[in-house]
Amino acid sequence: MDRELFEAARKVRERAHAPYSGFPVGAALRTLSGTVHAGCNVENAAYPEGWCAETSAIAGMIAAASDPDDRRIAAICVVADRIDGELTTPCGGCRQRIAEFAGPEAAIHVAVPDGEERTFRLGDLLPAAFGKERPS
Repeated sequence: MDRELFEAARKVRERAHAPYSGFPVGAALRTLSGTVHAGCNVENAAYPEGWCAETSAIAGMIAAASDPDDRRIAAICVVADRIDGELTTPCGGCRQRIAEFAGPEAAIHVAVPDGEERTFRLGDLLPAAFGKERPS
């Protein structure tokens, strides 16, 4: 696992706004150019108007991007507690959001705060993603 991404995601998770679910999540991504962007989940009383940690990290990436490689995800790490004993992977919406900016080989690291982790390829988590090359 990418330790820098893990530490950034773990740290930003501590700043999540999760008063309704009590389930803080942190995410950090690395662009093709090597820049790291982090984001946390931000819940809202008007559910489902909040946003996921992965969405926050992607928004930061786009806001800061100055060239095309700054808009492409090489890897992402998501840190959250387990759900039903399993490591937490990105939700379906976030898998598609990641696919908008990453190829099927992009590494998706998922971890709990103490560091236990697993790595997936985006193509394994979302095998039939649609986009410009594969419209819905």
